[in-house]
Amino acid sequence: MALNTLKILCFGTFDILHPGHEQYLRDAKSLGDELYVIVALDKTVKDVKGMIPHNNQEKRLAAVKALPYVDHAMLGLPGDKYELVERIAPDIICLGYDQTAFTNGLSAVLASRGLNPKIVRLTLPLQPEKYKSSKMRPPHA
Repeated sequence: MALNTLKILCFGTFDILHPGHEQYLRDAKSLGDELYVIVALDKTVKDVKGMIPHNNQEKRLAAVKALPYVDHAMLGLPGDKYELVERIAPDIICLGYDQTAFTNGLSAVLASRGLNPKIVRLTLPLQPEKYKSSKMRPPHA
């Protein structure tokens, strides 16, 4: 890694990866040099959203890793949701326009761990009436 590399971090479920997710990640990448993406564990998705994702964590991780503008993608960790953030030590954390999980008080939590990344909410969704995982998710059989 080069000196003065700006590290950008995104996190999310990325179930049924769609153009809206891709736009979010491309916009995040445009803010720095290396894009890190944490893909939520199936258990975390169930705990936060009350349902299991359509695609399991391995499939979701593989889809994110395959994107050419994602430099590093990994699964979240059980337990401490901020441990990976500490390891990555991002300069900027990008949040999606509708992202709420683990975002309230994020600056304070990270500051208590000695981190002070800039937190940016990307506010321009790509056709949210069409590209939203909850709208694209097939009904359970």
